Amino acid sequence: MTAALVHQLRFEQLAFWRTREAAFFIFAFPILLLLLLGLVYDGEIEGHPAANWLLVGMLGYGAANTAFGGLAITLVLRREYAQLKRIRGTPLPAATYLAAVVVSSLLVFALQSVVIYALGVLLFDAELPDRPFSLALALLFGAAAFTGLGLGAAALIRSAEGVSPVVNFVVLPMAFLSGSFGPTDRYPDVIEGFAALLPLKHFIDMLAAVALDAEPLTSQGTALAVVGAWGAAAFLVAYRWFEWSPRHGVS
Repeated sequence: MTAALVHQLRFEQLAFWRTREAAFFIFAFPILLLLLLGLVYDGEIEGHPAANWLLVGMLGYGAANTAFGGLAITLVLRREYAQLKRIRGTPLPAATYLAAVVVSSLLVFALQSVVIYALGVLLFDAELPDRPFSLALALLFGAAAFTGLGLGAAALIRSAEGVSPVVNFVVLPMAFLSGSFGPTDRYPDVIEGFAALLPLKHFIDMLAAVALDAEPLTSQGTALAVVGAWGAAAFLVAYRWFEWSPRHGVS
């Protein structure tokens, strides 16, 4: 099983990087936003250097865009084009295939995070975190939860034509409300209350506490619980309703 997982993981990585559209919109788009927003924000934001604050927001957006959005789009397209159905007809276990897809998404996000931090330090004088190990664990935990959301979304979205609009409709407003692109301290109370229900808001708050305030990850019990609960609930949705055969289109 390990050999099959490694083989499939290698295939997933090759397929991702050979697809220019995926490599740009999933991997490069958060990096491009960092470069654009880095030219806009300066001074301090919420008591922290703007570059450091911006890094946290882009890491959060990267997790939502890559681990959630990218994974959902990939799986829905493969299902509707009957690729998943054909895979189910091979000796490759379903769990091994899904594990390879999920781990591949996590690897893409890990590389994306390194590039984001490197560019932030080199171009915008951002500071390295005082607790890099805690930050790495926080990123892994959040990304894993968002892969659960990606699997859950893939189970619910019914068509290849609808997957990109649905994902963008969810990811972009969630990122805006959660503080990926700018401060949220001037949002109306009702919007802040709604944002407090979102997993990305708590994920960004967790990253900010660890990366900006040098707090231990263990101090972020509420954020860990909320992000973990969203991820676990989405995994259950995927377990119940994920399908391998097309719902519309090729059969």
